[in-house]
Order: sequence, then C-alpha cells, then structure tokens
Amino acid sequence: MGQQDVWRLLSRFNSLKRANVILQHLRMSMHTEASEVLLERRGCAGVITLNRPKFLNALSLNMIRQIYPQLKKWEQDPETFLIIIKGAGGKAFCAGGDIKASCQKPYVALIDGITMGGGVGLSVHGRFRVATERSLFAMPETGIGLFPDVGGGYFLPRLQGKLGYFLALTGFRLKGRDVHRAGIATHFVDSEKLHKLEEELLALKSPAAEDIAGVLESYHAESKMDQDKSVIFEEHVDKINRCFSANTVEQIIENLRQDGSPFAIEQLKVISKMSPTSLKITLRQLLEGSSKTLQEVLTMEYRLTQACMEGHDFHEGVRAVLVDKDQSPKWKPANLNEVTDEDLNSYFKSLGSSDLKF
Repeated sequence: MGQQDVWRLLSRFNSLKRANVILQHLRMSMHTEASEVLLERRGCAGVITLNRPKFLNALSLNMIRQIYPQLKKWEQDPETFLIIIKGAGGKAFCAGGDIKASCQKPYVALIDGITMGGGVGLSVHGRFRVATERSLFAMPETGIGLFPDVGGGYFLPRLQGKLGYFLALTGFRLKGRDVHRAGIATHFVDSEKLHKLEEELLALKSPAAEDIAGVLESYHAESKMDQDKSVIFEEHVDKINRCFSANTVEQIIENLRQDGSPFAIEQLKVISKMSPTSLKITLRQLLEGSSKTLQEVLTMEYRLTQACMEGHDFHEGVRAVLVDKDQSPKWKPANLNEVTDEDLNSYFKSLGSSDLKF
C-alpha cells in the first residue's frame, strides 16, 4: 500500500467523528497546537515526536494535519533517507486517536511506553517497530463498543496462532518483551539505549533499509533485559490457541468454560463486560480480514466505523469509560444471543458510492 493510499484515509477511514468525540470527552486541550508534535530534520532522517506527554501523546486532529504535509515533503526529499517516530515524556508512545501512518521510505517507530488505538496504527504497519521493557500494547476497543480499527483486521489475525483473536476480544495488555515475541515489534531494545540508537540511526550516511536493519539488529542482540520473562508465551499460549480457535464468540466462551483454568476464568470475566455487538463484529472482522488485502480490510473497517457511529454501544462505551467513568456500560443488545446475524450483516454491508476509495 503506497503513501498516497494511506493518506487518503486520513479524511475518511479514521472517522474524525470518533476522534473528536473521544478527545472532547477526555477534555484534551487544543490550545498548544504548535507544540503538540515536533517535526525535525536531523542527520539523515525526518524525526516526528508526539509531544503531548500529559495526555499520553494521544493524537489530535491538529497533529494529523501537521504530520501529513511534512511526511509528504520528506517523501520527496532525496536527503531524507528514513523516518523516525517517537513519543515524548517516557511514559507513552501514543495512547489513542485514530490515524494510520506509513511511508515509502524506511519507517522506524520507537514504541517505548503505552501503545494503544491510534498509536498502534502509527507503528504496527511500519517496517521497523522497536519495543522496550516499558512497552505496553493493547487493543481495548471492545470495551467501548467499538472494534480494533486502524488495520487491526489485517495484522491481528496474522499474529502467531490465535493470539490476535485473544488480544482483540479481551483487550489484554502485552508488556515489554512480549510485544516483540508477539510479532507486534520487530526489535527489542533497552529503553536506556534508545537515545543512543536514535543518534546512531541519524548519523548513517545515505542508508538503505538494510543499513537501518543492521543497526537495529545490533542493539536487539545486545539487549539481555527480561529475556526469560514471559507471562503469555510460556504459560498460556496453548490455552489461547485452543480456546480462541472457534468461529463464534459463543463457542469461544464455551471453550474457556470447559478449560476452567484460572486464566480461562479471568478471560470469561473480561469478555462478559464487553459489548456483545462489538465482540461479534470483531471476531467476524478478524476471520474475514485473515484472507483480505490491507486495502480490503480498510474498506471493511470504514464500513464498520460508520455503522458503529450510528449505533448505541460506542456512545455508551465512551460515556461509561471516558466521561462518567462509572465503568458500567449498558449495552444494547445486552446479550450475545440477542445480536442476530441480520444485525451483524448490517455492519458489514457495502456503502455503495460512499465506500472507502483508493
């Protein structure tokens, strides 16, 4: 997928309605527009720094409008050989918003800290993704009546085994080296080495992708932190593959009940709190996305976004989680068996002339 295709999505796929609703309810100030994102030309690279640390570097529409034209300029600049994107403050790479960014030139995302929602879209589709011991990855959208957008229907079912289905339905948080083990990050580097890594990348002379990969590989090989530390991959991966291999949410729930382990019981509790509609939408999204191209997935997700904006659960989820914060959403329908195939089909139907175009 080329840059032109990607950026065409900025006005359509990301659903600015959703971004505006969330940002409004989070009361995220827009008055410091000039400093929300830092765009610098350093060494051989263009460097994007998401600069809203008080808000976990969540994306605003203003930030998108600044990043887009600068990326286009760097794309055409023969002296710019790679793009580096990072978050300020040390706590989060990017915890929200709705944007997918990619680039024809090598693209390095330093996902140090919280990476959710739009932060996933800004990083996971790029060629190089660097995690640290502070990385925290999650796709928690089923808890607010939505689904894992920003291309989630493409990359999640392509993770090993049924891990992506598990992450999508439960919103489970992967931490540290597990973000690399899962394939979400391509490299793992100790956070204290990130500055040195960035400086070495910036100092490269007319680098090709292989040169950039070589630097990242050397830092990855040097990292010994948390090498043996894994919660998911050592203890639960077999359960995940077994329980989440079903084609219906109801069967996944039954599989977890039959397993009966503390881990399975905990996932049952989590799933029971999610929007029933979102759970069914998400499972179908991933099942269909597993055999679609990225463009086909984005078309599908655009349809889903429009339907969710017109429905009940997304607005109720935002209210319960982000506004009133009572954590007690009243989903409609309230039960899985009330979400009919007809209901589900309506979310996936073509929008005709209003469909996403590439």
